[in-house]
Amino acid sequence: MARPSPADKRKTFHELHRSGCFVIPNPWNAGSARYLQGLGFKALASTSSGYAHSLGLSDGDVTRDMVLAHCRELAETADVPVNADFENGYADDPAAVADNVRLCVETGVAGLSIEDFNGNEADPLYGFDLAVKRVRAAREAIDKTGTGVVFCARTEGFIHGRPDLDEAIRRLKAFADAGADCLYAPGIKTREQIAAVVKAVAPKPVNLLMSFSAGLKVADIADLAVRRISVGGTLARVAMHAFVKSAREIAETGKFDSFAGVMSNAELNAFFSDDFKKRQS
Repeated sequence: MARPSPADKRKTFHELHRSGCFVIPNPWNAGSARYLQGLGFKALASTSSGYAHSLGLSDGDVTRDMVLAHCRELAETADVPVNADFENGYADDPAAVADNVRLCVETGVAGLSIEDFNGNEADPLYGFDLAVKRVRAAREAIDKTGTGVVFCARTEGFIHGRPDLDEAIRRLKAFADAGADCLYAPGIKTREQIAAVVKAVAPKPVNLLMSFSAGLKVADIADLAVRRISVGGTLARVAMHAFVKSAREIAETGKFDSFAGVMSNAELNAFFSDDFKKRQS
């Protein structure tokens, strides 16, 4: 059975955004991507922080070309759509953002997101007009490729010390008008905040970062009319947390108690062996 093409996966990704609610978890390498796909998730998304930490770097310190190579790896290894966390497009100027978006599309991803964080924590968001121009430039770049890549526009105030819901909504509405297919305000977490964002940009779909929305289940989020749920770098941090906790126990106490109950090598071998055979058939 032939594996789906990039065009097939992009078509599927658009269909997922038309109705219902789906979880789009965030792998940080090929192995985690294949395992998540094996669990039945219908789409995946890269995580800038998870990937950076796996390389021993801080989030934001990975270069554009490293991210492009990572996106290509995920897109090629996964049979489901992959959305690229493309941060701020790795440029300030709209024209440069457009050039980089084109390069991201060429990796084979089914979707990509662009954010309005400018890298300066003291004044973290691009000015409103520039932020909108950057979204419009990304939209036009995608349209010129003729690929139908799903475009998600993000406003980052809530995770960079500017938790202003009115401003977030103002930006998301403008991003929607500028051509974004999906809207995203990472850091909103209350039912009231989520409902307000969904209502403001309707009928366009909203992505919710579940890492910040403690206590809500998928069914609760679906009831709020959120279309897709991502977890950012949290799954990667879960893995790193277990590793750090275990390593510290060995270093500090000389004990190996944390190894108890860990998934066996044979179990992982069996999964990846079967998964590989399916890809070859």
